[in-house]
Amino acid sequence: MKQRAFIEKLAKTIVLICAAVAIFAVCAITLYMILKGTPALKKVGVYDLLFGKVWKPTAAHPAYGIFYIILSSLVGTAAAILLGVPIGLLTAVYLSEMAGKKTGSIVSSAVELLAAIPSVIYGLLGMMLLNPMMYRLEHKIYRGDSQHVFTGGANMLSAILVLAIMILPTVISVSKSSLESVPNSLRAASLALGATQEQTIFKSVIPAAKSGILTGIVLGIGRALGEAMAINMVAGGAVNIPLPFNSVRTLTTQIVSEMGYAGGLHREVLFTVGLVLYVFIMIVNLILLNARKRGAN
Repeated sequence: MKQRAFIEKLAKTIVLICAAVAIFAVCAITLYMILKGTPALKKVGVYDLLFGKVWKPTAAHPAYGIFYIILSSLVGTAAAILLGVPIGLLTAVYLSEMAGKKTGSIVSSAVELLAAIPSVIYGLLGMMLLNPMMYRLEHKIYRGDSQHVFTGGANMLSAILVLAIMILPTVISVSKSSLESVPNSLRAASLALGATQEQTIFKSVIPAAKSGILTGIVLGIGRALGEAMAINMVAGGAVNIPLPFNSVRTLTTQIVSEMGYAGGLHREVLFTVGLVLYVFIMIVNLILLNARKRGAN
């Protein structure tokens, strides 16, 4: 009995330490980002930095406006979620509710392979396959338009399509696990009341798994917001208003592209860009927690 009590106490202590480390890590990251990201807000000005539309950090008269960069991140992420989440959710429904064992195993393996592919490979495939297609489409649409700046296919639309593909494994895996955790008694009760399989899935099973599906969506949003390498390769890298055929730059690609040579105030502003990205991710997580609480009630 004494040995069992000691083991339980030791396990409880280890778990408590792990939880404390996780909390400390979050607090430390938050404090570091605030300390490194706020000085530039004071030097440049909150309005000029967050709502300025000109980014010229190395000019004789530098400008550090990141409004178009913020907008590109938000629009690209939102569009990728709107495109990827329905596909991911329906795939998860098929795997958990409709697919046979053999077919489900094949599709599940394909989804796992998608998750294992490095982001730079998505970027390479986007450059070699997607950008040339966008280049041809861009020339068909804007042929004869002397005011349009051609991007060679590296544009906002390419970035959205790559992001939509990259978030699929996360949305599918988490949604599939959530759907499979719904008790079979709920399905049986719905079918016994005369509902079809489709009605059971969309009116009973999916609402019951809503909390887990929301988690998958938020993880997908985090993946889309935080992606840098693939987007840097397919989006063009120019600071522009986020229109479909404009070359754009997001918050993550902004940091990746310029941190290597930035110095002084320029470097401080890049830390502010990281702080803005961190704030967006925190807001998304708070929205998730609020949605889950409402769903539980």
